[in-house]
Amino acid sequence: MSSADLKKTPLHALHIELGAKMVPFGGYDMPVQYPMGVMGEHKHTRASAGLFDVSHMGQVRLVGAGAAAALETIVPVDIVDLGLNKQRYALFTNDQGGILDDLMVCRRADDLFVVVNAGCKEQDIAHMQAKLAGHCEVIPMPEQALLALQGPQAVTALSRLNPGVATLTFMTGGSFELDGIPTFLTRSGYTGEDGFEISVHQDQAVALARKLLAQPEVAPIGLGARDSLRLEAGLCLYGHDIDTTTNPVEASLTWAIQKVRRAGGARAGGYPGAAVIDQQLANGPSRKRVGLVGSERMPVREGAKIVTADGTEVGVVTSGTLGPTVNKPVALAYVNIAHAALGTELFAVVRDKRTPMTVSSTPFTPNGYYRG
Repeated sequence: MSSADLKKTPLHALHIELGAKMVPFGGYDMPVQYPMGVMGEHKHTRASAGLFDVSHMGQVRLVGAGAAAALETIVPVDIVDLGLNKQRYALFTNDQGGILDDLMVCRRADDLFVVVNAGCKEQDIAHMQAKLAGHCEVIPMPEQALLALQGPQAVTALSRLNPGVATLTFMTGGSFELDGIPTFLTRSGYTGEDGFEISVHQDQAVALARKLLAQPEVAPIGLGARDSLRLEAGLCLYGHDIDTTTNPVEASLTWAIQKVRRAGGARAGGYPGAAVIDQQLANGPSRKRVGLVGSERMPVREGAKIVTADGTEVGVVTSGTLGPTVNKPVALAYVNIAHAALGTELFAVVRDKRTPMTVSSTPFTPNGYYRG
């Protein structure tokens, strides 16, 4: 795809002004890094506050009294009992129990606010329109930009624009005017840090971004650091760590399936792939997504094979990097269940050489979510 064919977010000109290196991502021309560089941006976000343009994501409203029950027919997640202004992580599944995409859902007074991934946006919207027709309206919001302000100082910076944001806790949301600009924001993100995702009309996105960048704590952060931050936080990237060939049990996402939606629960099943997923919940998967930490400074990338000491292949890496915070190679991988226990010693094959890796818990660095 040539750069002329790529879509641009409302902040595109601002990225150029800020000296961003632009790359194609999810059909958009997006900033991968700024002059600070990926390592500097990563460390800045962990220590202070980083501003990310995530306007390429899909924002959708589900409107109608039956919206929550309807959405439960395509996700294995409790939406009906979701409280007002509460947010939850969810998954679209297919008939084989595979994952079509992951998404965020927030219940607001007059709708469900849904955010889906950029690369799956069109198919997700079509999926919802096809499956939920007659039960609720599915209204895409292409006019809305999305900014993420992430890091331990995010609340300090954002509170200068409206002190009320500090009352939110992790995975809750609300409507706030930020220095006169109307927004809907949630206290959530994709870095493992405290922070906010801010939905703002495209016409006011640049003005809001400039107000945020004017705060002394805030620096612009690109997709490169976004990826290393989410990987250290042990968070899945759709199309890499989860896809249609992985189910939520193998993917270690069973925490996202509440008891009420499991076999024996009050609203069990009724979503695509429920029988497969319930069977996996009952009997366990044959493979599992795990965290791996390396003892040598050899970065382990996606696609690297995982082997035992005798060379038997037992898995594959789906995401990997040299973690800037932990200062060690970290990776997410699928391995045979017999080798998935914490502390298991394995090897990643990198350029025909073996580098030792240990199955480790995630997140690789402690998260900083604000739970009140």
